[in-house]
Amino acid sequence: MVTVDTDTRSAVVASASARTSRRAPRRRPKPQAAGTVSTVSINCARLVAAVYFLLPLVWVLIAATKSPADLFGTFGLWFSDTPRAWENLVALFTQDGGSFTRWVLNSVLYSGVGAFVAMVISAACGYAIAKFPFRGRELLFSVILGGVLVPATVIALPLYFLLNTFGLTGTYWAVLLPSMVSPFGVYLARIHANASVPDEVIEAARLDGAGDLRIFASMASRMMMPALVTIFLFQFVTIWNNYLLPLVMLNDTSTFPVTLGLTLWNGQTQRDPMFYSLVVTGSAVSALLLVALMTGLQRFWRADLTAGATKG
Repeated sequence: MVTVDTDTRSAVVASASARTSRRAPRRRPKPQAAGTVSTVSINCARLVAAVYFLLPLVWVLIAATKSPADLFGTFGLWFSDTPRAWENLVALFTQDGGSFTRWVLNSVLYSGVGAFVAMVISAACGYAIAKFPFRGRELLFSVILGGVLVPATVIALPLYFLLNTFGLTGTYWAVLLPSMVSPFGVYLARIHANASVPDEVIEAARLDGAGDLRIFASMASRMMMPALVTIFLFQFVTIWNNYLLPLVMLNDTSTFPVTLGLTLWNGQTQRDPMFYSLVVTGSAVSALLLVALMTGLQRFWRADLTAGATKG
């Protein structure tokens, strides 16, 4: 007869109890399909938005290759059997002695100069309001921000009377001067200056002997570059597409921007249907110029320019 000591028996019992108490690992519940549904909804919304914004551009690019008869006799989102894109471009740039070229150059002048000056003024104002405490700062900022809420139609006539007093109506300055102000640009510059220009960097520059103007021009402006490019683009597109201000201020076709010039041609379509093609082709060229500008300035949109400049 074999005898088993107490210690061995206890070990066997404990081992059996452990094996008995072990259970199969619980399976984690599969993640719900809520995340998938949310992703699909977001992608669908993006697709709808892309179609909404791109469809007019696609239509005008296709329409620019058609004759006046094909504009009304063929499907709008497909090319005609006899495309004539080159003929339309030649007619566009030779009509009325090359008026369209002058209108485009005028638009580049109004938009480029106006947007650049507005960018500089907005950046300086936004930086000053963000980094220099003074009495009435918030009140001043509220008044500037209130300018965003004022419709352009409300101030068009007062601007005309004001500029007419100085004899500037009918000149380039009548469009340039009002375009050099951007309340939204001041708001954006202040927000970005608070977020991207650390006070420690400004204090360190002052200790090194740099003045406030030098700090803004050589340091803060580089840190605010994404905001400056955004302000420039917003103001450029706003001026380029502006129709009311040139309509009120200008009376000479040689000073017209492209929006006003195409409207002038559009009024002659009843007399000569050829102007339909000219207006559509001119709109396509105008849109492509804006697309080229947006594409060319995308490389300046860089986030975290000052990442690691200071330690928290």
